[in-house]
Amino acid sequence: VQLVESGGGFVQPGGSLRLSCTASGFPVDDYIIGWFRQAPGKEREGVSCVSLRDGDLYYLDSVKGRFFLSASYARNIVLLQMKDLKPDDTAVYYCAAARRTFCTQEVANYDYWGQGTQVAVSS
Repeated sequence: VQLVESGGGFVQPGGSLRLSCTASGFPVDDYIIGWFRQAPGKEREGVSCVSLRDGDLYYLDSVKGRFFLSASYARNIVLLQMKDLKPDDTAVYYCAAARRTFCTQEVANYDYWGQGTQVAVSS
């Protein structure tokens, strides 16, 4: 089982980035895929989540209208499009998978994690 994130980087406030999470080694249709982030000195928080089987979709309030999640079933890829980025969005972003039907933001509920990708927003 493997989750690999890519697409992080440095951007100025108001800029955009697209993160990719490529999953392999498990049937993604039976899992939820979540995006989390962790800033220095802060706890890991759930940013977005999708249930590929049920269509359940979740966004953290502070990213609603700016972040958009999409999935490519055939390629086992989940994308997180991030627009109008703010300095508070600076963090290491992780994708994670849990064998559940509905989204959850509880870190402990996730079975598999990627290695993380850094997003830095600064002027």
